[in-house]
Amino acid sequence: MEREPRISPLAWVFLGLAVVGTGVPLAAFLPWLMQHGLDVTRFVDELFSSRVSAFFAWDVVIAALAVLVATFVIPRITVKQRVVVGAGTLLVGVSCGLPLLLFFLIRAGVLR
Repeated sequence: MEREPRISPLAWVFLGLAVVGTGVPLAAFLPWLMQHGLDVTRFVDELFSSRVSAFFAWDVVIAALAVLVATFVIPRITVKQRVVVGAGTLLVGVSCGLPLLLFFLIRAGVLR
C-alpha cells in the first residue's frame, strides 16, 4: 500500500490564507449585500466613490485577471483545480483565488 505524499508546511500556509481570504472579505461584503441586495449599480458606485477606493478596485480587478490567466495557462493544474481557483477568484476575490492557486502549484510540484 502506497502512502500519499505529505503536504508541505508552505502548502498548509496557503490553504489557511485561502480560508482567511474567503472569510474576511465576505464578513465585510455580506452585511452590505443583506442591506442593499444585489444592487450592482450601487455596488459599482460605492466601489469607485473615491480615488483611493478606485485604486484598490482596479488593483484587485487586474490581479484577478492575472490569477485567472495563470490558472488557465499553467499546464500542471487540473480542470477541477482550475474550476476551484476560478470560482474562488470570481465569487470571493484574489484573496481566495491566489492562495488556492499557490496551494495547487505546490501540490503539483511546480513550486516548492
